[in-house]
Amino acid sequence: MSQPGPQAPILDEPPRVDGITDYDRQHIATYLRLLDAETAGAHPDEVARIVLGLDPVRDPERARRVHGAHLDRAHWMRDHGYRHLALDGHGP
Repeated sequence: MSQPGPQAPILDEPPRVDGITDYDRQHIATYLRLLDAETAGAHPDEVARIVLGLDPVRDPERARRVHGAHLDRAHWMRDHGYRHLALDGHGP
């Protein structure tokens, strides 16, 4: 897991809507990396640092909160969001 962080800024809270947003489109790679890290059993602090560009030592509460919120959105994208991408024909 030595890849650079995402290019688009990470918000503390991703969108919580039942549809794909521009934010989601900008962070599809981030969501995939979060899911891969979860599957690999990576520690959330390491994932927050590497994938989200956060400092879990300096601000552990924020790192865990942002990681959890984005992982939740990644799960939604995996389970439901992909359908929206397929239906709108625009993809990422």
